[in-house]
Amino acid sequence: KTLGDSMRRQGTKFFVCYNPWDESTRSEGHLAGLSNLISETSADGVVLDTRGASSKELQESADKVRKGVVMYSEGMAIPKDMSMIVSGRVHNALYYVPMLNLNKIIQPDFAIFRVAELYKERIQREFATSFFNGYGTELNIFAPGIPEWTEEQYKYLGRTSRILRENSNNFTDGLITPLVSTLRDSIWVNKWERKNKTIYTIYSIIPAGVKNDLFEVKPARNTHFVDLWNHKMLVPSSKNNSYFIEAETNAFHSTYLGTNNEGEVDCIAQLPTLIKASIEGDEMNISATAGSEIRIWKGIPSYDKKYTSIKPGHHQFSIYKKYGMYEGRFVVQLFDQDELMDEVVMEVVAGAARRVSSDERQVTRNTRQGGKEAKRVGETGNENLPTSVDKPVEGRKQGMSEMEKPIPAGRFVFKESHGDEFIPYPKQDVGKTFEMPSYWMDAFPVTNAAFYQFMIASKYKPTDTANFLKHWHGKKPIKELENKPVVYVSLEDARAYATWAGKRIPSEIEWQYAAQTSALNAWPWKQDKTVVRKEEPVTETLTVFNISGIDSSLCNLGNGLLDEVGMHPKGINPNGLQDLVGSVWQLTNDEYIDGSYRYIILKGGSYFKPSGSWWYVQSGPRELHYRQFLLRVSQGFERNATVGFRCVR
Repeated sequence: KTLGDSMRRQGTKFFVCYNPWDESTRSEGHLAGLSNLISETSADGVVLDTRGASSKELQESADKVRKGVVMYSEGMAIPKDMSMIVSGRVHNALYYVPMLNLNKIIQPDFAIFRVAELYKERIQREFATSFFNGYGTELNIFAPGIPEWTEEQYKYLGRTSRILRENSNNFTDGLITPLVSTLRDSIWVNKWERKNKTIYTIYSIIPAGVKNDLFEVKPARNTHFVDLWNHKMLVPSSKNNSYFIEAETNAFHSTYLGTNNEGEVDCIAQLPTLIKASIEGDEMNISATAGSEIRIWKGIPSYDKKYTSIKPGHHQFSIYKKYGMYEGRFVVQLFDQDELMDEVVMEVVAGAARRVSSDERQVTRNTRQGGKEAKRVGETGNENLPTSVDKPVEGRKQGMSEMEKPIPAGRFVFKESHGDEFIPYPKQDVGKTFEMPSYWMDAFPVTNAAFYQFMIASKYKPTDTANFLKHWHGKKPIKELENKPVVYVSLEDARAYATWAGKRIPSEIEWQYAAQTSALNAWPWKQDKTVVRKEEPVTETLTVFNISGIDSSLCNLGNGLLDEVGMHPKGINPNGLQDLVGSVWQLTNDEYIDGSYRYIILKGGSYFKPSGSWWYVQSGPRELHYRQFLLRVSQGFERNATVGFRCVR
């Protein structure tokens, strides 16, 4: 809810994902569950994951909590699915020229957002196609990585998005004329017409670019033509009592033809003449009597620039005093709230003399960037992850007690397995041989009773309290929890405990070596034969995977009930460690960052094994070489009912 509120303050809407395939993690029904989600997050909309249609019941469940919640479907919407939803998302549905989306013709105010995945490749065609059809783009940034071309492509998206937003009434409430007649092949034009403004969106697959008359227009009194993409004034040419307008698209490399990076756009507007503007020497004159705001841009409008905002009326000022030595275009726009009413483009010609009416020219250059430079997040491993204990508090030195087991030195070959790679797993260290020193490891995961002793002795207070020990009653675990592994703790909480106890959290390699030994055992217990684990995506109503060769005396097979530590002594490993698998996912100290995420590695699986869908985290007991990432969104996000830890020293 805090995140949603912060986004709304910035003018951004917050949607939550509703997963109709989620059948086994919650007891309430889908309608009640959806209402609860919206209530807890104050969501503005709901992504209907895997569903192309909404329903009256779903909408009523949302409206019961918050009026006006938007249902956002997945997939290429068809007419019968448009009922009860006002927008949808399209996965790479348009591949064949002329890239026309018929949904807009059926229902102009139905917003289709094209799903674009920038991490795979340059995707200018996705932005261009969305723009040509008068709808927006959904950026799927779930997969990590910020390719070198990201900034360039985002700027292109910024240009298309700005025009779509500033002329949204034409794209949602105008008269659509698809594919108006043009004078050239391989370039197409859609017309979006309202009473006082007409917009033409243009899509081209001509690699050499275009700069010539393209389609017929009808000039009218008190209107003029502006190229909104290139920001220049246009005058129609006359041929045989007909008038044609010039289009201009950039060139692109011919090798991009047939890929997601082909194509270029242009946009022509026929606007009412509402702005009067001129430049005479150094003097700029602007007047307008309509609208709510005049924006003056130095150069082409862009989201990474600032504009000068003035109220409608008559304005006269010195260009030099306001813009220094700048020479070039000035784009003057008139707005009614967020809707573009008119645009005029003027230019200070390079090298032209401008009188500034000053006896002494004092030339100053404004080089100040404004404000302090933002600190980059993620420059160092723990930059935003403070430890809550200011200095170590000495805990119980357990020494060679039965609660710790010696891990002998030895040679270890690190091999790993993992589930899906929507977010790639680390490749470093895989296949390498390590000479491991000896160390001690806790025989069991840290229990609630042990963590309670730490809380009393250290007076520990987490910097982020969300979900911290949420299973305790008040500030103490109930008796039934005392000998069960502590959960609802973050890595910071675990590190604080370990520091107090004179220990630390193991690295993944330390955990895995202690668990597998040099023999590289797949499971903790003695294995007479190879244990095969079969995993494959199947229908959502069936079990996702099967475990053969394991019985419930060795470990919890995923019954959903957390056991006390030491309940499965037959599952002990050669180093005397117990509850390595099927108890709780166990934190390791390894944190990774990539272009998008920070995450930590969990080991061992847990007592909870969801069923019914391949998209759940694949849990239950997991092989000792199996790894699962946990995103470092926040400490509260990390704290889960299935995540605990053990220590080493």
